[in-house]
Amino acid sequence: MEIRDLLTKIDELMGLVDELERKQQGLEQDRVRWREERMRLLERNEQAKSKVEAMIMRLKSLEAD
Repeated sequence: MEIRDLLTKIDELMGLVDELERKQQGLEQDRVRWREERMRLLERNEQAKSKVEAMIMRLKSLEAD
């Protein structure tokens, strides 16, 4: 293999490394967004649960009357 061939291969590998780094950054950004969305959904779920529990308590208090 000649030096020119090796340089071509090195350039190709460097291009692949750059592409993989970009993809990794994109995946990391996706992971952060999914984590934030998960936290929002968990919070909304907890709020809904609290509202349902409050409604149940009100209904039980109405039954007792």
